[in-house]
Amino acid sequence: MSNSQKNEPQKNCLPTWSKAELPEPKPLSWRNWTGFVGPGLVMCGIQLAGGEWLVGAEITARYGGGLMWIAAVAIICQVFYNMECGRYALFCGEPVFTGMMRSRPGPRFWMGVFLLLSLGMFIPALSTQGAAVIASIIQGQPAGEADRALVITLAYVMLGLVSLPILLGGKIFNMMQVVFTAKVVIVLGFCLFVGVFFVSAENWGKVFGGFFKIGTLPVEDADGKETVTNIFAHRWEHGVWPTLFLGNIALLGAFAGYAGGGGLGNATYSNFVRDKGWGMGSTVGAIPSAIGGRKITLSHIGKTFDVNDENVRRWNGWWRYIRTDQLFIWMPGCFMGMALPALISLQFSPHSPMFDDPDRLDWAQAIISADGMRHAFTLGTGLSTFFWVTTLLVGLVVLLPSQMSIVEDVCRRWTDILWSGSQTVREKMRPDQVRRIYYSILAIYILWTFVCATIFLFYSKPKIMVLIVANLNTIGIGFTAFLILRMNCRLLPVQLRPRWYHRMGMIGCGIFYLGMASIVFFQTQVPLIRELFF
Repeated sequence: MSNSQKNEPQKNCLPTWSKAELPEPKPLSWRNWTGFVGPGLVMCGIQLAGGEWLVGAEITARYGGGLMWIAAVAIICQVFYNMECGRYALFCGEPVFTGMMRSRPGPRFWMGVFLLLSLGMFIPALSTQGAAVIASIIQGQPAGEADRALVITLAYVMLGLVSLPILLGGKIFNMMQVVFTAKVVIVLGFCLFVGVFFVSAENWGKVFGGFFKIGTLPVEDADGKETVTNIFAHRWEHGVWPTLFLGNIALLGAFAGYAGGGGLGNATYSNFVRDKGWGMGSTVGAIPSAIGGRKITLSHIGKTFDVNDENVRRWNGWWRYIRTDQLFIWMPGCFMGMALPALISLQFSPHSPMFDDPDRLDWAQAIISADGMRHAFTLGTGLSTFFWVTTLLVGLVVLLPSQMSIVEDVCRRWTDILWSGSQTVREKMRPDQVRRIYYSILAIYILWTFVCATIFLFYSKPKIMVLIVANLNTIGIGFTAFLILRMNCRLLPVQLRPRWYHRMGMIGCGIFYLGMASIVFFQTQVPLIRELFF
């Protein structure tokens, strides 16, 4: 059997790829900056969200900057994850979920698996937090329990509004590129301005130094209370390991799950590589918007190229796009996106009366830094009021576009899954009819989020939504890391497969996230199971 035959997918799973010519990549230069800037910047804008503005801010305010190393490990793991997603899309123009369905037992089985792993994305946590921000602006003070009805009403409005940009334009990716580029510039620009002029050098050191303090964790002191120490330094000094304080393990799990991106949202990088037209993505097509724009088609199945010296040279050129995008755009953006909001939180959150209030409404977490700036005597009355409103508005810019991206991600993922995985769809729908699938899923998803928001807002707490989503993210990215590595090592030609350090990075990614998910599960759920059954 020839090498090419070995790399062909099983016919009983999905049809084999057709052949096409691998396009010649343009040189990486500033003259061609619009050609290589896009997927990583969009991903950075999407992932500047709950982990950075909500969970990361609370972690930093509570523990200082010592736990930022968890975010650093998560981001580095995701670099390997994203690059392997991009590798597959470069080769055949398919998203990685389509590639996973090329393995036995087949598409139907994997559709069920992907649905279970996507459960966290069916909870509209960010729009609810955004509604609380708007309510705070309207009320002129942090939204409280008395404002619950207003927040609920605004949450419904936000869920409807976030879908509107998806409906307009030509190629959906182009719309997202504009929106999230603007978001990154606005949010990081604001945070950098505040950080440079109003945050102490000491807090700068705590936050950025925290990226390197591997092993710093919450532990129990001699009185059984929570404190923060480096477990390795403690072991070296005292000869024993400290007792970990796991009362807030769900929050730490959420920090890992939300830092950078996390969850199946990272896999969407392969969709963006395709829609940007990198590698074989240019031969496949993209998902069009519902209203306006030129006619856009999308192939049901990807296309590959013959592996020869010329195409390997072109492949290496496209691979440089992926490396540049991830190492010089996405990764630095994620580190800055995590650090800069943490600076503001560390500096100003202690000034808020809600900071030490155990009875505060849980959605106040999204606005605690803004409230701290409102009460910071060092800013003066006029400046504190200005920053109170401005920080809330920036928070809105953080949360609502990211909720829109989650809506788009769910619709895009399941469109691709059904578009390629369903034999009925492949046989009965033309390449220019993909929008029918996409917008049917969008309508169903929007209706479900209204139901889900109602359940959580009336019968639970908004913060619970954030923690559940984030901890489900750890399971999704950890599990699929191994699937993507297996797929790239089986389906791609030998010359294009990941090198050993990429394989080690993906294994480390899977172990890190599944390990964190396991710790959270055994600490929070096993006691409940024991109490229920034993």
